Amino acid sequence: QVQLVDSGGGLVQPGGSLRLSCAASGSVVSIREMEWYRQGPGKERELVATMTTGGNTDYADSVKDRFTISTDNAKNTGYLQMNSLKPEDTAVYTCSATINIDSIGSTWWGWGQGTQVTVSS
Repeated sequence: QVQLVDSGGGLVQPGGSLRLSCAASGSVVSIREMEWYRQGPGKERELVATMTTGGNTDYADSVKDRFTISTDNAKNTGYLQMNSLKPEDTAVYTCSATINIDSIGSTWWGWGQGTQVTVSS
């Protein structure tokens, strides 16, 4: 069994930075892939960042050059570094991840619980 826990959200002024974390616990060998989604008030859920096997990353145009996705397999944790935050970045941010759970290629996929990011002066 694997659990993902999101953290790091909060209130920040425009232009500020936050780093979100997605910690995997349980039967974790390594993080294979990770995605960060967000859903703002009255908006549909949006995929903002992806890290695939091999470390390839991709970003929504709205966050490109401001957000950085990364993983630290020594800590079984993924991150979303968010810089130059704007009011329109206000949303609940949620990670999803594919986790390697053994040495023969078995995987688990699931969601974190989400963390609120509010960008306001």
